[in-house]
Amino acid sequence: MIKKIVKFAKKIIFSVIVLYSYNVIAMPLKIIIPINFITVGTISLLGFPALFAFIAIYYLIY
Repeated sequence: MIKKIVKFAKKIIFSVIVLYSYNVIAMPLKIIIPINFITVGTISLLGFPALFAFIAIYYLIY
């Protein structure tokens, strides 16, 4: 049980790092994805395809 919690905590930390680094890189292009519970949780569960989906959704909206 503890191993699963630690594994999920690592995924959450990695997701925050990925979102932050993406936002730093994409800041000149003004394609910012906010770091909140929904985005971090989705990227933690689904991985990089979720990040690409958020980028695609951003392009569809704006």
